[in-house]
Amino acid sequence: MTQVNHKRGTIAILTGGGDVPGLNPAIRAITIRALKEGYSVLGLRRGWAGIMELIRDKEADNSDNYQTLTQEIVNKAGRTGGTFLHTSRTRPSHVPKDMVPEHLKKDYKSEINDLTPEVLKNLSYLGVDYLIPIGGDDTLSYSVRLFKEGVKIIAIPKTMDNDVPGTDYCIGFSTCVTRTINMTNTLRTSAGSHERILVLEVFGRYAGFTAMLPTMAGAANRCVIPEYKFDVSKLTELLVNDRRRNPSKYSVVLVSEGASFSGMDDMMFRNQEKDMFGHAKLGGIGDAVSTKIKELSAGFNKGKAVNVITQQLGYLVRGGDPDSIDSIVPMAYGNLALDLILKGIHGRLVVLRNGRYDNAPIDVVTASKKLVDLKKHYNTDRYRPHYKSFEFQPLFIMTGSN
Repeated sequence: MTQVNHKRGTIAILTGGGDVPGLNPAIRAITIRALKEGYSVLGLRRGWAGIMELIRDKEADNSDNYQTLTQEIVNKAGRTGGTFLHTSRTRPSHVPKDMVPEHLKKDYKSEINDLTPEVLKNLSYLGVDYLIPIGGDDTLSYSVRLFKEGVKIIAIPKTMDNDVPGTDYCIGFSTCVTRTINMTNTLRTSAGSHERILVLEVFGRYAGFTAMLPTMAGAANRCVIPEYKFDVSKLTELLVNDRRRNPSKYSVVLVSEGASFSGMDDMMFRNQEKDMFGHAKLGGIGDAVSTKIKELSAGFNKGKAVNVITQQLGYLVRGGDPDSIDSIVPMAYGNLALDLILKGIHGRLVVLRNGRYDNAPIDVVTASKKLVDLKKHYNTDRYRPHYKSFEFQPLFIMTGSN
């Protein structure tokens, strides 16, 4: 492929980190608006990996690294889930030696390498005037680095954990909450039929919003979240009592994947392999909680153990088509990004705050953490959401930036 010829300029889009429903609608919105305004649009493939691995040679096959986007391409994918540009958890500033692209190995021989100079050269080679990364705090933290290096960036927040600072809403969150509620309601029939306790492990590495909102909506009796280390014996007592009071003799708890209970040193990981951002893959806390609940339940149930149903919702809540909110918000975010570009503004994160679309400095992403406010929203004695008034609260109640 050769360099792209453009008229008004070239806008590049990438999606990084985990997939969520709503990414394709965002890509569609950006592309259609940009084309109407006279820009050409490139889709950078596989997150930061595509632009990092590009070969600056007109004879090279870079089809795995970027593609020219047209209205026909984005219309076809725009109503579907996932990301047709594909994604990865690549961090160009921290690339292990064995993951350095083959054509760069002679220049980057350290155990951990910063390939940002190559990313900058590649963006220039493609003639990119503005870059729109769509991602969570990891993907966007590298966007902050590029912004400081002089790249004109407009960032869009996405993550089903809804934990990107500076915004009340991240693409993917609504679909995640909707699916969690639906699947919990589906599984409760089995829990009720067998008079068991239902333990569902849901997403949430550092923030418990995806457990809190469904519980507040009535999908579960209790939830345990990463922000508070819980007592598994107390949780068992609460769930056994919930089960006893329920005419159908079952109870439900949502467990964030990043939650931990007293006696645990750290989160539970599937293995010790880490991505470039230093994150090991979480998984297993739901099974651990289930085992402890069954073991301890007899002490609160007249000596008789209560059986437990365990399910990890995992990718079931991030796959498939977006719900209505994750179809509308990405459309608005994409157009917000173009509004800023047309004004010559960059270095911003498009956001939703207090029910209104807005934008914020991009470095808000790295300036703080967005977590559940325990004092305001979580009852640490009852292991469930807590609130005093809904007046003037944002749409999702507890998702405002802290």
